[in-house]
Amino acid sequence: MNYFSSNFKLGILGGGQLGKMILYNTRKFDIYTCVLDPSKEAPSRLACDEFTVGDLMDYDTVINFGKNVDVLTIEIENVNVDALETLEDEGVKVFPASKTLRTIQNKATQKLFYRDHNIPTADFSRFAHPSEIEDAVDNGGLSYPFVWKSARFGYDGQGVKVIRHAKDLVDLPNVECIAEKLIPFKNELAVIVARNTEGHLKTYPVVEMEFHPEANQVEYVICPARIPDAIAKKAEFVALKVASAFKHVGLLAVEMFQTEDDEILVNEVAPRPHNSGHYSIEASYTDQFEQHLRCVLGLPLGNTESKVAGVMVNLVGAEGHTGNVLYKNIEDIMAMAGVTPHIYGKKQTRPFRKMGHVTIVDKDIAKAREVAEKVKRTIEVISE
Repeated sequence: MNYFSSNFKLGILGGGQLGKMILYNTRKFDIYTCVLDPSKEAPSRLACDEFTVGDLMDYDTVINFGKNVDVLTIEIENVNVDALETLEDEGVKVFPASKTLRTIQNKATQKLFYRDHNIPTADFSRFAHPSEIEDAVDNGGLSYPFVWKSARFGYDGQGVKVIRHAKDLVDLPNVECIAEKLIPFKNELAVIVARNTEGHLKTYPVVEMEFHPEANQVEYVICPARIPDAIAKKAEFVALKVASAFKHVGLLAVEMFQTEDDEILVNEVAPRPHNSGHYSIEASYTDQFEQHLRCVLGLPLGNTESKVAGVMVNLVGAEGHTGNVLYKNIEDIMAMAGVTPHIYGKKQTRPFRKMGHVTIVDKDIAKAREVAEKVKRTIEVISE
């Protein structure tokens, strides 16, 4: 099929910042794009050929959007999977497949998938609602501490809580959930796997993630991870096993723990371009967004190697600030060598909302990390 300067239509469910960065590449290749998003102010609205406002979880809305495109992909997991299944039956190519998304959307079924496929992951228990957790603790089937996770609709640290005492169970949402063993770990790592429609696979280098202690959001992504080669190879092997087990098409970001004993445990996955791959725009030969397109269109996979070391800093709304956004001191960070800010186009800020990111590249990863710290101290995402 001719994708370039043709009548081909690529549909994208979701018009947030990930969609916007995918569209950088569809515009580069002159691929016609249609985007569906619930917000009329979505960041992707200006960069696509057709923009539709609609509910991603509404069956009819997704059906009506999807039947007018040739290939349908996502930039967010929370979409109506029943609609995707119907579209597949009607001949629309959907990547990732509805079966994969149905498993990944629910953290409980995702964890069961790992168990069934002998993929290393933390021990867990599944509960219909939090009151069952108290019974499990009382009966000795569960002990403190553990990590509580909502089975559905968690993101960016939302829907996750460390439970150390009975009082931490108070006011948990009354939803399906899992209780996961609290793992002592040295590092949180991630590997992005690219798998195209032909089943060809490539991995990006292992990255190291540093998290904000309060918001449970990634503050820094460091590539390459500062770990021994043997650990990196082990992480890549596990990530490839996960992508192959899902028969995934597209990008799969596999988040992992490196335990105190240097075991690799899968935490969770994201079946799309991911925050842990943003560094690739400046640092890699083929950035993750172009690679996702190559995957879902069945094109040859690009080079996943890095040209230079990279660190990514998330730009999130400052605490105590809600309203029209102002990027304070952005000129100061732009004066630093190797620093590139990416602003997502969200006009309204609020505490910890992802508003953009900054990439820092350098031949020396230690120097890049040092500059990243300076960037973090300098720029502020505040309200006017």
